[in-house]
Amino acid sequence: MHSQVVYVPGTTALVLDSPHSGTAYPEDFRFCCEHGVLRRAEDTHVEALYDFAPSLGVAWIEALFPRSYLDANRNVTEIDLELLDEPWPGECASDPAVLAKVRLGKGLIWRCTDDGVPLYDRRLGVAEVQARIEQCWKPYHASVAAAIEAAHARHGYSIHINCHSMPAVAASHATDFPGLVHADFVVGDRDGSTSSPALSRWLCEQLQDLGYSVSYNHPYKGVELVRRYGDPAHGRHSIQLEINRGLYMNEDTLQRHEGFERLKANLRSLVGRLLALDPRSLA
Repeated sequence: MHSQVVYVPGTTALVLDSPHSGTAYPEDFRFCCEHGVLRRAEDTHVEALYDFAPSLGVAWIEALFPRSYLDANRNVTEIDLELLDEPWPGECASDPAVLAKVRLGKGLIWRCTDDGVPLYDRRLGVAEVQARIEQCWKPYHASVAAAIEAAHARHGYSIHINCHSMPAVAASHATDFPGLVHADFVVGDRDGSTSSPALSRWLCEQLQDLGYSVSYNHPYKGVELVRRYGDPAHGRHSIQLEINRGLYMNEDTLQRHEGFERLKANLRSLVGRLLALDPRSLA
């Protein structure tokens, strides 16, 4: 285990990762907003919802660092130049869709919360950002890559579920759809480019069978972790799975409510169905 990343290798074809549930706030973060406000950026309790996974032979990767410190679901080129006190020496993203997120303050290093609250009363140095990449981004991605490679080598295919949670209603600086009331789940495969669409549809159907409302590729299509590791033409399937926080917690207090155990039981059922599935049978 890296000091900032938990990696439990698996024996099955299934890999789960949670990049946004970390709660270990480093001393060098030096944020200026209230800690309680910053905690709302977390995918709170996602690691607990899936804590059964390793016992089933599923590979598990979990970030211990908070998403607002460094977002492992962003590319290292997604640098918010407004945050820096000196020029960035490396490559910067140029894709308009990526730049839209950076302008919202949601690059590799966040500038503001989902509600637009500034995180810093200072600018960051290049060395500070580079240290976060070395200590957090690189070990996290190395763990995900290793888990998928091992699963694929064992079984001839891999299914990677990138685990997230979302607010019941989209905030002002979170997506391009502020105020959107979210479904229970959002399944994202970047419009069929990171997973077999047949597998993604199957996943939607399983969730609906468990009694949930499901949206496919809206408003979340999946970002860096599925884009980087999904290669369905070669049997590497990566899907981003968003869970509505209202199903399991009070979004104001961050406390779990009575829906938590039911949801966890259904997620265990879903993982069991995934373990019994060979996605090549869906083609």
